[in-house]
Amino acid sequence: MIRIAILDLYNGQANQGMRCLRQIIKEWSTAHHLAIRLDEFEVRRFRQVPDLSYDIYISSGGPGSPFESEGSDWEKNYLNWYTSVEDWNNKTTSNQKFIFFICHSFEIICRHFNIARVAKRNSTAFGVFPVHLTEDGPKEIVFEGLPDPFYVVDSRDWQVIEPNEEKIKAMNASILCVEKERPHVPYERAIMGIRFNDHMIGTQFHPEADAEGMSMYLQTEEKKKTVIENHGEEKWQNMIEHLNDPDKIMFTYTHIIPNFLNVALQQLKPELV
Repeated sequence: MIRIAILDLYNGQANQGMRCLRQIIKEWSTAHHLAIRLDEFEVRRFRQVPDLSYDIYISSGGPGSPFESEGSDWEKNYLNWYTSVEDWNNKTTSNQKFIFFICHSFEIICRHFNIARVAKRNSTAFGVFPVHLTEDGPKEIVFEGLPDPFYVVDSRDWQVIEPNEEKIKAMNASILCVEKERPHVPYERAIMGIRFNDHMIGTQFHPEADAEGMSMYLQTEEKKKTVIENHGEEKWQNMIEHLNDPDKIMFTYTHIIPNFLNVALQQLKPELV
C-alpha cells in the first residue's frame, strides 16, 4: 500500500484545490491498480502535520501572506515536519519520501530556504497564463511531456524573485520555469517552479487545477465581476476559452502531479510501474 498525505494550508477557506488533488490521486491510483491510503491534515486551522509513516506528501496552496505566519505555532509545526522528512531522507538510501509544494507552501519553503526573495506582487495574478521552461526545465522528469510554454492556473498576490544563486548551487537545486515575459512592465519574471533536491519539488502555480473547478469559480458572479472590472470582459472570455482547450489547463493537470506520483512510485515500488 502506498501512503499519501495531503497537507491542507487553506485554513478552512473554500477552495477547489483539495478536490482536485483528491481527484488526481484517485485517477492515478486507479490507472495503476494501486491500493493507497490517503489522509489529509489541517496544518493551519488545527495545527496538524503527518508523521513519517507516509511515502508521499503534497502540500497545498492557501490564502494570505507567506510572512504573516512566521513564528506561529502552526508554521513551527510545519517546518519541523519538513525537517523530519529531510532528516529521514538524509539518513536512508531506501524508502525515501517525496514532497510536492504548491503556491503558498512553495512561498513558505522558498522563504525558509532563503533560496530567493519572496515579495508582494504589484498586482494580483489571476487567470490562465503561459509558463516558460528554463534551461533546466526540459531535464525535469516531473515536467516530462510538457510543451514550452505550457499553460497554468495562477492565483497569487506574492512572488518568488531574485534567486540566491549561491544558495541554489549549495543545495544542488534548480529553477525549472519562469512566468511569461511582460515587456510592457519593468518587473523581473517570477520563478514558477523549483527542484529543491532529488525528492522535493514545488511550483508557484496550481498544477492540480482542472477546467471544471476553474470554470465554476470564474463563472461565479463575484469572480466574474472582479475579473471584468480589473481586466475587461475580453480577458474573462479568454480565460473561459483557455479552460476548454485540452492542450492548456487539462494538459498540465494530467501531467505534472501524475508525473510526480510516478517518479515516487518508480523508486518506492519499481515492480508496480
